[in-house]
Amino acid sequence: MTEKYEGSVPRAKRGFAAMSPERQRQIASLGGRAAHQSGHAHEFTSAEARIAGKKRHERRVEPGTVVAL
Repeated sequence: MTEKYEGSVPRAKRGFAAMSPERQRQIASLGGRAAHQSGHAHEFTSAEARIAGKKRHERRVEPGTVVAL
């Protein structure tokens, strides 16, 4: 198990991070299936995706541009 050191105290991975990538995929897949079965998962229509993409590109900031906050 990979340990992460914070100061001089070793810390082991816990929960989802300690699982193998395959096991993480299995759990995530179950959650996605459950969301679709219960009707809580959102599926974009092509029109919705087009609008979302357009909004994203309008808000894009060119590299090197200074943005005032």
